[in-house]
Amino acid sequence: MNSSKKARWVAVLSLAAWVFGRSTVQAGNAPEGTNLWTFLFGSALPGNYSLCTPAVGPDGTVYIGAFDGQFHALTPGGKEVWRFYADNEIKSSPAIADDGTIYFGSRDHQFYALTPAGKLKWKFATDGWVDSSPAIAADGTICFGSWDKTFYAVKPDGTLKWKFAAGGVIDSSPAVAADGTIYFGCHNKQFYAIDPNGKFLWSFQTGAEITSSPAIGEDGSIYFNSTDGNLYRLKPDGTEIWRCRTGSGGDGSPVLADNGNICLAGGYADFMVSPAGQIIWTFRCGSWMDVAPMAAQGIVCFSMPAFHLLARPSSGGGADAWTALVIDNLDSPPVLSDQGQIFCSCGRYLQAVQPPVALQPAKSPWPMFRANARHTGRVNLNY
Repeated sequence: MNSSKKARWVAVLSLAAWVFGRSTVQAGNAPEGTNLWTFLFGSALPGNYSLCTPAVGPDGTVYIGAFDGQFHALTPGGKEVWRFYADNEIKSSPAIADDGTIYFGSRDHQFYALTPAGKLKWKFATDGWVDSSPAIAADGTICFGSWDKTFYAVKPDGTLKWKFAAGGVIDSSPAVAADGTIYFGCHNKQFYAIDPNGKFLWSFQTGAEITSSPAIGEDGSIYFNSTDGNLYRLKPDGTEIWRCRTGSGGDGSPVLADNGNICLAGGYADFMVSPAGQIIWTFRCGSWMDVAPMAAQGIVCFSMPAFHLLARPSSGGGADAWTALVIDNLDSPPVLSDQGQIFCSCGRYLQAVQPPVALQPAKSPWPMFRANARHTGRVNLNY
């Protein structure tokens, strides 16, 4: 970053800290990442922002939806390739299938399948908003929840495979285990396990609604956050292993670092928790943090107040690895592409960041939101 740009950023950060009563992150002598490009969603009018996490295809194409109902495909260099128009807001983060099909939901009550060229393949109607981000099972089945209190499994041709009636709104994004079991949370305070054929296996009750997405460990353990302020670890049979009291708001989804540590953001803090359920460290923030972190080899990237993306050692100790300034506070978890770039939505912008050091995803079965850059929501045991 040249000196004039850095000076402008420092001025912006100082003003933000003064206006909002925040303290900027002190990164010391940590190196800085580079802002490669930003992409403006629609226009600068209010409402043209995104709460989606971008998905990145194997060729580096970046896909993301926005609250103005537009869905975008961009090159790794930030040039828009095409856009698709849904009939209402898009909060569901996209998932990319092996054949390149892109799946996402919308608040127009529809679930969409697009070709890599941006053409509609099919759409599937529900009776409520589809904020849940889809998961793609190994056989190609697409799973997602809806505000109509129903969980759906749809075949790759767009026909219904099965559906499950839950007892509340489902905006939690599902996770698919190695054996095909599907896990998701619900607003009725229940966490569900459903087999690949739609058969109910078990449910686990928490003290409040569940809106976050679960993560799955190498041994099949399921990690999820609840708005009751607890991070839970369950066995595949639904037995509780432990719960860790963080007091967080519960919207942040956990990810797994390369040493087995569990990382999450929630409420006014970021957390790193040991595999035994003990808090290793807590980073208190001056504003609400519910954006899931991203784990790379040796580090974890967290969203911080005052427009910062901060990389800290995944061990939980030592100096900060590096920091990057972003154009606005992060509205979605960062995603690391196979090419080593980080993409994240920041208010009305999609931003691309080049870390100061080469990064690869953590050697972990669930290193980022939705498990991987394609957002399949399926555990990877071949890392």
